[in-house]
Amino acid sequence: MNITQDLSIIELISHASLVVKLVMALLTWVSLMSWYWIFRKWFALRDARAKTETFERDFWSGGDLNSLFQSAVNDRHHSGGLERIFEAGYREFTKLRGQKTLDPSAVIDGIRRAMRATYQRELDDLDAHLSFLASVGSVSPYVGLFGTVWGIMHAFRGLSNVSSATLAAVAPGIAEALVATAIGLFAAIPAVVAYNRFAHDVDRLSVRFESFMEEFSNILQRQLR
Repeated sequence: MNITQDLSIIELISHASLVVKLVMALLTWVSLMSWYWIFRKWFALRDARAKTETFERDFWSGGDLNSLFQSAVNDRHHSGGLERIFEAGYREFTKLRGQKTLDPSAVIDGIRRAMRATYQRELDDLDAHLSFLASVGSVSPYVGLFGTVWGIMHAFRGLSNVSSATLAAVAPGIAEALVATAIGLFAAIPAVVAYNRFAHDVDRLSVRFESFMEEFSNILQRQLR
């Protein structure tokens, strides 16, 4: 870049070396993908919280368990994670309680295993793509730093062809390189913030699921007496 050129972001990117441009392109793509999953995960967790609250309200309002079960079965595609856990547990309860050879403790163990399997699937769905955000948050600054180091090396190599090395001569090349670090931070910071928030939300939902499983198991255990 000529030292008289304007040091705008567009100029810096357009005159960067090929390696730095590739780093910037990679970080830009990663940033766009992270924002895509941030918005999708935000809507998914908001929907999961709303459905959990709705089902808890219906369940603890004293409604008939058979009616709740039929509603969960008939509207499975729109049911929430807690409702699917309830469905798995109650289905196992109706299947096992008719077997006279099983004692109540064996029935409860079967119910808990069924709910635990569904709980794990629901938790896996809630955790999906959080690892991507974590990776973006931890790796992007280093990728940007690599682009910066490479760009600075390229700028100093260019000084070998200049008779007098001045700050004005090296500044544009260093500025080009630092843009890579800026893009890396731009990709990493939202990903880290979103990951921490979403991980907290998933933990809170998992606690609510586990508490419901214990309370529902106790309710069914009383019905077996």
